Amino acid sequence: MRSSGPLRLLAVREEPLSVDEVFRAVGDDAAGGTALFVGTVRDHDGHPSGAAVTALEYSAHPGAEEALRAVAEKVAADFPVRALAAVHRTGTLAVGEPAVVVAVSCPHRAEAFAACRRLIDDLKREVPIWKRQTFDDGTEDWVGACG
Repeated sequence: MRSSGPLRLLAVREEPLSVDEVFRAVGDDAAGGTALFVGTVRDHDGHPSGAAVTALEYSAHPGAEEALRAVAEKVAADFPVRALAAVHRTGTLAVGEPAVVVAVSCPHRAEAFAACRRLIDDLKREVPIWKRQTFDDGTEDWVGACG
């Protein structure tokens, strides 16, 4: 979903994510700072046997975009946000692929960093998205991305 207000791009989708798309979405002439965070699939996750992660599969509750909007609205209300974007991937991802991209532009860099950090932290805590990790030893593990 796109908007002309500060919430410019919010989505939970199966298509590969574009860092450029998210960065463009938060462009604003009044912003002196833009902070962008890209969460990628890593090859490990503390498996007891030391097994490596080979893939992740993300699943989202049907209300995930609504929850994402609520998180984004709160961040925009608590910081001087000029523009905000957040996109989370669903489906099967390989190691190295972006799973989530968030960005915030604000008048100053400190505000942009703080708002971006809050956005990703609240997204991970409050948006109902789960991941299934597949390991190279054949085991799997489900992890809640929100708690």
